[in-house]
Amino acid sequence: MEKDSVQQMAEQELKRLEFRIDELIRTVERLKEENRSLRAQQHSLTSERSQLVERNEMARSRVEAMISRLKAMEQST
Repeated sequence: MEKDSVQQMAEQELKRLEFRIDELIRTVERLKEENRSLRAQQHSLTSERSQLVERNEMARSRVEAMISRLKAMEQST
């Protein structure tokens, strides 16, 4: 009887461990997918930021050129 009880406890413990391992595997897979998604999002946002910085610099140059032209027009009158 005691032997059966020990064996049942061992089987229960193995089932608990198996369940926990499966749970951990699912968590790792979910985290891998989340990490992949976040890296793709980071890449996209970095690219978008780079484009926005470039557009901002172009706009700044245009505004500075307009200001220079306006000052030149003002001084020539």
